[in-house]
Amino acid sequence: MKPAYFYIILGAGLWGTISWYVKNLYTYGFTPMEVVILRVWTTAILLVIFLLCFARNKLKLASLKDIRYFIGTGIFSIAFFNFCLFTAMELSTIPVATALLYTAPAFVTIFSAIFFGESLTKGKMIALVLTLIGTCLVVGVIPLNLTAVSYNAILFGLGSGLGYSLYSIFSKFALKKYSSLSITTFTFITAAVTLSPFFPFVQKGELLSNPAVLFYAFGLGFLPTAFAYIIYTYGLNRTEASKASILSTVEPVVATLIGIFLFQEVFTLLQMLGMICIIGAVLFIQVIAEKPYTSSRQIS
Repeated sequence: MKPAYFYIILGAGLWGTISWYVKNLYTYGFTPMEVVILRVWTTAILLVIFLLCFARNKLKLASLKDIRYFIGTGIFSIAFFNFCLFTAMELSTIPVATALLYTAPAFVTIFSAIFFGESLTKGKMIALVLTLIGTCLVVGVIPLNLTAVSYNAILFGLGSGLGYSLYSIFSKFALKKYSSLSITTFTFITAAVTLSPFFPFVQKGELLSNPAVLFYAFGLGFLPTAFAYIIYTYGLNRTEASKASILSTVEPVVATLIGIFLFQEVFTLLQMLGMICIIGAVLFIQVIAEKPYTSSRQIS
């Protein structure tokens, strides 16, 4: 196996472990939003330390007004999609929440057509239909089993896909002036600073001195976020984007296995078929469509 392939698979596989840290933090009484705040703060700290050691020039803002880009990526995307994803995990199961997150490329396709004038090609339309069918299978609309997944779980699950898709839209403007690593770092710094007032330090500040809480919090910020992003990007820069997109689909597989085997969550064959449809649509839109959705998943 080529080293680049290994880095991509390892990075994507680490993304799939997010749920393990989140579920364990829930056992200490943290809410989804509080877990989001813990994640953005620990990730911001680790990324800043990394850049201070290896690429200080990437920590410079070209202009103060560029903060508007990172408000978009940090608040409207990262904070929103993490909150929706973690809430969906709490309300349903890890496999269902992960499958709904993977509707993001479909949202990107639609938004790109609206905001950037990108054409809705035949390939993209096929991918959108596959995503719709897959989503209906995952949430139980096909067959008609409206109690399979709660409406709130579906709403938050789709919200995570919507929020994640916005990262590509906002970062497209920032990429004109910044590297993807700089964008990710400023994104988490902005999210951390903005969300800090919403953390209940009086009620739960004492928990932050608990070694187990710090382990899960910094583990969440390090392995499936900062480290996973860095090694995935390293591998991506050394191979074709289409191959990286195929290798990165190991993420929902890992997340599903964690949900089923570690947390004993139920995931039916029809729901599995739905996830396959959604992943198939992701691959189709990246590999076959004329203007593929970027496989460089800046953040998960």
